[in-house]
Amino acid sequence: MTILVTGATGHVGRHVLTALLNEGHKVRAMTRAPERGRFPADVEVVRGDLTEPEGLADALRGVERMYLFPVPDTAVQVVRQAKRAGVRHVVVLSSTSAADATNFSGVYHRTVERAVEDSGLDWTFVRPDEFATNLLWKWGHSIRAEAVVRGPYPQARRALIHEVDVAAVVALALGRDGHAGQVYDLTGPEALDQRVQVAQIAEAVGHEIRFEEVTPEAARVELSAFMPVQVVDMVLGYLAESVDGPPMVLPTVEKLTGRPGTSFARWAADHAAEFRPA
Repeated sequence: MTILVTGATGHVGRHVLTALLNEGHKVRAMTRAPERGRFPADVEVVRGDLTEPEGLADALRGVERMYLFPVPDTAVQVVRQAKRAGVRHVVVLSSTSAADATNFSGVYHRTVERAVEDSGLDWTFVRPDEFATNLLWKWGHSIRAEAVVRGPYPQARRALIHEVDVAAVVALALGRDGHAGQVYDLTGPEALDQRVQVAQIAEAVGHEIRFEEVTPEAARVELSAFMPVQVVDMVLGYLAESVDGPPMVLPTVEKLTGRPGTSFARWAADHAAEFRPA
């Protein structure tokens, strides 16, 4: 059985590859630029772009199961190509927001889920809550440049999830029977406020990092410089809600994998180099 991993150089996809290989599966990695990726010798690497569904024939040939990175604009066409090629089971990287049709992220991810549901193929939806890796683009530059994080709602608590835990659940759903038709909501193992998150990153990088509280309005101006306004609204909205109503910490990762979810401190240690000055 060949398993196709789309987005194979992404934060989740690369760990899905590793997990599947460790289980002895035959894996094909799809990426837009194979020459820029580094892959294990026993992985078949193919060029492919989810925004160009008509060019996926080689990537899909002989594939029985696939991991689908979410690209809503072409999801229907991609899934149609997959079904035509003989794919039987699609595991979608989705989001807990998919349950909420009122926000940008929810519509984005639910569009992909619906395309797979409507195809008649077996499916599994893996829905992580907020990724810890989001902090790399939210805080990375200011930490590297000034050793400071500026943000609103310092008491906002989030159960940030390590991408390796998401990948572990994806790999289980791809590599073992019994996961078709399941929706797996995932969180990290602990809800930490933003000051604690910054302190744990500081511990990992080995120097002090200040948290400087700013108003939501000031944060909106800064975030709007590199994020669409609807995403800014969503980010500030869930931070405000998380002050008094943090997300529930879910046991899904441990229940499925048999090991505790990975701590935020471990994530910070794994990514410490990305927060240090070049």
